[in-house]
Amino acid sequence: MGMDATQIELLIKEGIPDAVVQIEDLRGDGDHYAALVESAAFKGKSRLQQHQMVYQALQGRMGGELHALALQTSVPKDE
Repeated sequence: MGMDATQIELLIKEGIPDAVVQIEDLRGDGDHYAALVESAAFKGKSRLQQHQMVYQALQGRMGGELHALALQTSVPKDE
């Protein structure tokens, strides 16, 4: 059972309130997504730390309900 893109976006925004999130269903199967997450909260953090923040926001669903997530994170350009 996959997850809905809207649910993924809501979880990320709940965990990282200022996040701008774009989700793409890569295969149309609800299991393989790409996500672009931009947040000022990532400032000064390594890429690994940024990704860990997103995974934490997903509340343990990675590898279960959410099979694969190609993740890109960034800090807003004006930060």
